[in-house]
Amino acid sequence: MNWAVISPLIIFLLIIFIVGFWGSLYVKKSDSFLQEYFLGSRELGGFILAMTMTATYGSASSFIGGPGVAYTQGLGWVLLAMAQVATGYFVLMVLGKKFAIMARRYRAITLIDYLKERYQSTAVVLFSAVSMIIFLFSAMAAQWVGGARLIESLTGLSYTAALFIFALSVLVYVIIGGFRAVALTDAVQGIVMFGGTLILLVATIIAGGGIANMIADLKAENPNLISPYGFDGGLTPLYVSSFWILIGVGVVGLPQVTVRAMSYKNAKAMHRAIIIGTIVVGFIMLGMHLIGVFARAIIPGIEIGDKVMPLIVMEVLPPWLAGVVLAAPMAAIMSTVDSLLLLVSSAIVKDVYLNYIKPNAPPKQVKNMSLFVTTALGVLVFLMALNPPDLIIWLNLFSFGGLEAAFIWPIIFGLYWKTGNKYGALASMIVGVGSYIIIDRFYPNPFGMHTVVLPILFSFISYIAFSFLCKQRFSLSKETV
Repeated sequence: MNWAVISPLIIFLLIIFIVGFWGSLYVKKSDSFLQEYFLGSRELGGFILAMTMTATYGSASSFIGGPGVAYTQGLGWVLLAMAQVATGYFVLMVLGKKFAIMARRYRAITLIDYLKERYQSTAVVLFSAVSMIIFLFSAMAAQWVGGARLIESLTGLSYTAALFIFALSVLVYVIIGGFRAVALTDAVQGIVMFGGTLILLVATIIAGGGIANMIADLKAENPNLISPYGFDGGLTPLYVSSFWILIGVGVVGLPQVTVRAMSYKNAKAMHRAIIIGTIVVGFIMLGMHLIGVFARAIIPGIEIGDKVMPLIVMEVLPPWLAGVVLAAPMAAIMSTVDSLLLLVSSAIVKDVYLNYIKPNAPPKQVKNMSLFVTTALGVLVFLMALNPPDLIIWLNLFSFGGLEAAFIWPIIFGLYWKTGNKYGALASMIVGVGSYIIIDRFYPNPFGMHTVVLPILFSFISYIAFSFLCKQRFSLSKETV
């Protein structure tokens, strides 16, 4: 083992554990376990809100999978990835104050709480919970794989041993600290992600002899690597544009990001988070994907894309600094995993168990149930991640598409269209998720677009059609009676 590299990572993990234990103090003394554990008592300021959104959205895909694909595709993938710049802006501006006000009015702790009160439908709640569990499991597995591959690359341990270390590290501070611990550690992790990206980008440019020199090397190897169309011309304008729906506008439908929009303290915090979040996300996404492309000029011939980032770090930085910089992807992965764990746990405990199985469960039982479910979920994801795919980014993007197809219209129309009702919401979810799975399985990338575009369109039409049709039908039946 290279202890010069590993030591900074160990120090970073210790800091995260300390923050987690500090967050657990709030959980212990809080009057409402659910409000504190799953939402941090709605007390996030602007900086922490921006960082927790950035850290939650910036995941293994952004720091490991994305640069790996950029290594293969070239500068065209950098252009595609920049759709993510407006993530925080879209979420906080589209949902904005109205979502936070409605969530407080409904006393909603989770996204499904909001949907339950807005649509007054058991079917909407249960379908939402099932969709969230299925697709977030896919997203969590991607993060587990990313964390394990990072530790495997650094330590020389087997993949299984590295996966076990990563899973144990995350579970400890999520279980004890809840949402506040997650938000506070996200702030630390967001700073590490920004600093790590800056250091590595500068070091990569220096190691490659300057940007002009690396661009010349890429052009000599394959001119398509410096074009907007990818190494084989596959990144067509239509395909790239469709990604703006998946990782740009559609992010409004991601529960792990949306829940942040109900956790901030006041309007000032939201406005500050929009500015900080847009700058930080833009820099990190541009920096990490450029590093992936430049790595091809410095270390050609890497076959497994997910290993590009650890290898370029070890190549261009001294060991002690490599350990500091590699804390950035570790931070990105851990910050996403902890948020997803809490989301799935809240869907099971708060949205299903407390709503329909045991509504009058005493606080101690709710607390024990939450801790048990979070632990059990961690173990299940560990088992799923034992057999990883070659590129974790595709697993993560599959999850994104499914969640957006399920939630984007019930959330947006629920806020801004009074005519929208439970029939429209349920139809939108069923059609969106069903068509997404079918198209992804049998006809991926239809007409040269990303798979998610048509399901989002179908779910949009279904919401409007069923809201109108069912409203008219039931109005007519009441008049007849």
